[in-house]
Amino acid sequence: MAEVELAIIDSLADIDPAQWQALAGDNPTLSYSFLHALHETECASPHTGWSPRYLILQREGVLHAAMPLYLKEHSRGEYVFDHAWADAFHRNGIPYYPKLLSAVPFTPVTGARLLARTAEDRQLLARAALQVAQQLGTSSLHILFPHDEDRQALADAGYMLREGVQFHWENHGYADFDAFLASMKMEKRKKIRQDQRRVHDAGIHFEHLAGSAITEEVLGFFYQCYVSTYKAHYSKPYLSLAFFQRLLAETPDSLMIVLARRGEEPVAVALNLIGGNVMYGRYWGTLEFVSGLHFETCYVQSIAYCIQHGIDRFEGGAQGIHKMSRGLVPTPTWSAHWVADPRFADAIADFLAQETAAMNDYIDELAEHAPFKGR
Repeated sequence: MAEVELAIIDSLADIDPAQWQALAGDNPTLSYSFLHALHETECASPHTGWSPRYLILQREGVLHAAMPLYLKEHSRGEYVFDHAWADAFHRNGIPYYPKLLSAVPFTPVTGARLLARTAEDRQLLARAALQVAQQLGTSSLHILFPHDEDRQALADAGYMLREGVQFHWENHGYADFDAFLASMKMEKRKKIRQDQRRVHDAGIHFEHLAGSAITEEVLGFFYQCYVSTYKAHYSKPYLSLAFFQRLLAETPDSLMIVLARRGEEPVAVALNLIGGNVMYGRYWGTLEFVSGLHFETCYVQSIAYCIQHGIDRFEGGAQGIHKMSRGLVPTPTWSAHWVADPRFADAIADFLAQETAAMNDYIDELAEHAPFKGR
């Protein structure tokens, strides 16, 4: 067997895109173009507190496995919250930052974090990442939203697991949108119809734009709305227009936009990512408030698109119990953690055991209120 070569790189420019893509598969958030665009447009860069330290595994100069890693100077843009942990370190006079993180920046989407073809290489990455964290002297290592194969490898390597929840829609072979509505309980079906009527009465109609149908003008309107959403919450957007322009130029087929218009004038917009027969709801914004417009633009129209195009699943993004009334159901998500200081590691392990039990009870309780008939 060829000798294993492990290395740390700070730029994907050092990697053959085809070799990376062979590992990344069809998840659009793990594509070479998506990650490299985040770095080159400086959305995720040392300047913003995201310093790439990618772990790569090669044999005879060929990439066999890889792990996106970042040195982080803060916990923003992660969607798995460890602020209480950081505060506990600070109160005890111990620095929490920098920490080491494996994630797709600003993107709470489950996917591979140990990008490998074999279980053996996944185990090698999981253990090598621990060595990297120790060599860098970081307080901790966190792997966010790993898929099931990674989760098992991380647990076997001694990481602590943390459970979360998102809300996803599954396509059960619906013939059309009316068939989907017919599967729902009456009060939920009525609520969706009421929202649709309010939006229609406001003079708004929708367009579904995918790939090359997305123009620079539409993308510019999307970004205007995207920025306004952050401003409404007194914060700054993580991503730049240049980043989205790169995606449109390099991977247009990964983008799908729901555009709401009144006549010819755009009013609201949602941008989704598509890959592997899954749609990922990511960003939305509007220029005015219309009752029901948010849910119709972000969820109902996206579900209708999935049904029309035979897409298996729509992931509605982080948080949001309100999504259940639009047909999305609670779905467990995971993260994995290693903490260098054994005192804090023990305390966090105790906390996670209690939190996991509470999260399981919460998901079970939510499931009792599923929006579908007979569920």
